Amino acid sequence: MPSGPLNITALHGALRWTAAHHASYEFLFTVHAGKWGTMRVLVIGANGKTGRIIVDRLREGAHDPVAMVRSEAQIQRFADRGVDTVLADLEEPLDPALEGCDAVIFAAGSGSSTGPDKTLSVDRDGAVRSIAAVEEVGIQRYIMLSAMRADPESEGDPISHYLRAKGIADEHLIRSDLDWTIVRPGRLTDEPGTGRVRVAPRIETSGSVTRSDTAAVLVAALDHPSASRRRFDLLEGDIPIATALDGL
Repeated sequence: MPSGPLNITALHGALRWTAAHHASYEFLFTVHAGKWGTMRVLVIGANGKTGRIIVDRLREGAHDPVAMVRSEAQIQRFADRGVDTVLADLEEPLDPALEGCDAVIFAAGSGSSTGPDKTLSVDRDGAVRSIAAVEEVGIQRYIMLSAMRADPESEGDPISHYLRAKGIADEHLIRSDLDWTIVRPGRLTDEPGTGRVRVAPRIETSGSVTRSDTAAVLVAALDHPSASRRRFDLLEGDIPIATALDGL
């Protein structure tokens, strides 16, 4: 795959989303919700702070994680936990990494403190490449870890380059034919999780949420009917995660 800038428009410029599509996805998810059984879930960005927690949450629950890592040095950590790994890079074809998987959680990120070039290559181009690859191999379920205030046209914010990259990836996913969920957490912290959160399509106030609770929401969204084709903000709160998702 070329290493230059990704032509996002060329990838999916012809995609259209209509009310008819929405109805069909609602029906599809309603039929299969709770009947997936155990899914093999590829975690892109598995070696990051949040990615590691996602893998652990999956391993402790009903689904089997597959940790996507970029170097052989990262494999042992997951092997010690009995987690399957696959060696792949977002700048290379992802088809081999997706083989045998039923769903994807995208948790890769350059971080809001990185420069624009790295942010574009991972948070925008890498995410878009993964969406295209998932569609190509026929996987349906795709969970995106995004960020509050993500906006393709963000301006005037110290991290606008990051918010634009995340926003472009989010909009690209929405225009896809996938059964998607986009989770937009506030500032991530390393405090212990509480299992209680606040979610809404849009939260106007700023705030934070633990990586642990963010990971729990991402995993819970995998087979929660109310999370299908929903984009929502996430902050710490006082509502149990399953109940919060019920209210989407």
